[in-house]
Amino acid sequence: MTTTTQERVMHEPTVSTRPATPAISVAGLTKRYGDRTAVDQLSFELPRGVVAGFIGPNGAGKTTTMAMLLGLVAPTTGSGTVLGQPLDSPSRYLPRVGALIEGPAMYPGLTGTENLRVLAAMGKRDASRIPVVLEQVGLADRAGDRFREYSMGMKQRLGIAGALLGDPELLVLDEPTNGLDPVGMHEIRDLIGDISSADTTVLVSSHQLGEVEQVCDWLIVIERGTGVFSGPAADFLGGAEPSVVVAPEHIADLDRLGRLLAAEGYELDREDDRLVVLIGERDARALAIGINRLAHEHGLVLAALEQRRANLEDRYLSLVQGGIR
Repeated sequence: MTTTTQERVMHEPTVSTRPATPAISVAGLTKRYGDRTAVDQLSFELPRGVVAGFIGPNGAGKTTTMAMLLGLVAPTTGSGTVLGQPLDSPSRYLPRVGALIEGPAMYPGLTGTENLRVLAAMGKRDASRIPVVLEQVGLADRAGDRFREYSMGMKQRLGIAGALLGDPELLVLDEPTNGLDPVGMHEIRDLIGDISSADTTVLVSSHQLGEVEQVCDWLIVIERGTGVFSGPAADFLGGAEPSVVVAPEHIADLDRLGRLLAAEGYELDREDDRLVVLIGERDARALAIGINRLAHEHGLVLAALEQRRANLEDRYLSLVQGGIR
């Protein structure tokens, strides 16, 4: 389904010429379907001019939340604003919002340009922007090709072009890289970077955490319909402790190596056939040298000794699996 919206690559937000009010602010947002609660007391505030990753496992409530923000589904309870307008009055903010939800819905037999003309007419958008958005998404030279001839990545880019027809202040993208190969993912990531600006806020849901980490500077994490985290991506990643991964050449020596490290006062965990030693306040390089020397002194050969840097996937898994709130 295509409405009108957009996305981007890691950046430092700059000064916007638009209002300082949040792009999105919700409090206690809840949606129930009979006995099932899809979204439960969700609260977050999204500043303007950021690319925000909306992450959580399948069924966590991401798409339902986006549907409520776009006026497609009414909340059971809760309140909020989008671009400074009440959530219960979507007609007051939707003209300034673009969205691509559940993939682009286009006519296979029509060309890229013809499909955008249909979208412009249906959404009362300015058709004169069609060449502009086709150029933005890198499809100007394929505008005359039929939609059925497009690759998956090109289809997604045309869907984003449709979302950009209204020159939106807020762009909402639901799983824009879903089903794409690595090349298609790279294209969408670059496109998000190219079209983002201080005057465009992007909210993108995805389960591709590596893609989110590369493109987003703000994160909203949801689990079982409940908010777990909302804030700068750097703050979220800052909660992940850096560590050194070490593994002996022979798996039979793993327990012995663990005992030696523990006796030296190292804080460590076991992950399959390796040990993870927390760096804490130590210097990472000095720590690695010390581990290597300890192993050598006791006749152990190491197959792996490397620093693990904090990443989104590790931090996310520690948060949702560890039950941290």
